[in-house]
Amino acid sequence: MTARRSGHGARGAGAWAIGAAAVVLLAGCRTDLQGGDAPSSGDPSAASGAAAPDVGGGGGEFGVSPLTNPDGTKRGLGPLTSAADRKSGLAVIDKVATKGRGPKTGYDRDEFGYAWMDSASGVPDAHNGCDTRDDVLKRDGDDVKYRSGSDCVLISMTLHDPYTAKTIDWRKTKATTVQIDHVMPLSYDWQMGAAHWAKSKREQIANDPLNLLPVDGSLNESKGDAGPATWLPPNKAIRCSYAVRFAQVSIKYELPVTTADKSAMARQCGG
Repeated sequence: MTARRSGHGARGAGAWAIGAAAVVLLAGCRTDLQGGDAPSSGDPSAASGAAAPDVGGGGGEFGVSPLTNPDGTKRGLGPLTSAADRKSGLAVIDKVATKGRGPKTGYDRDEFGYAWMDSASGVPDAHNGCDTRDDVLKRDGDDVKYRSGSDCVLISMTLHDPYTAKTIDWRKTKATTVQIDHVMPLSYDWQMGAAHWAKSKREQIANDPLNLLPVDGSLNESKGDAGPATWLPPNKAIRCSYAVRFAQVSIKYELPVTTADKSAMARQCGG
């Protein structure tokens, strides 16, 4: 590009060629950016069409596939869209045991330890000096910012909520706009067998990232302790993944689900 040319005409022709090449390159860059980073419309059906199956574990808008994230340490919950992935999801769900719900008698949140404890045994990121809530927000959030002087306490982030397909700009001043969902609810766990566990095991399931997703706060409150037969994420694109994640928690902790819940889980993946 620095070669000398003799004569005014040659210099003019060379400048024209360089300028034309630059226009082509810039146009190509613009096309790539628009195609790769187009913002989500927030519409669940649009999210389903745009998101590719995340078999590589890298993570789409909502996170990685549950099939490539068996310990819950990777971000969010990506959709399962291919026939092969949904079949693999069904195979996980098939392993889940069933039984009827037991009584809720004696259930209290404190039976699972104080909220977001950093000292639960056998939990990834335990004893790192940050509470479980901040660990999970950091895992799933984009553009995370911390309180001055802290490596743990988040004051803001952007969340691509898999349950609603919304993008939430979260600030700690309105902390409850994002809440941490226990995919397999603690009261449900209690009724399905956790009432008879040692408290240390209950503390583990309450703080296990496999069982935790930050989501829209009001939606989390509406879920309560419902199983998949009575509550599913409104974003239909994520329902098979949600069912698989529910199954993964069930299998890891050897907690059965109700027959109705298992049937509902299988239906989300085409079973």
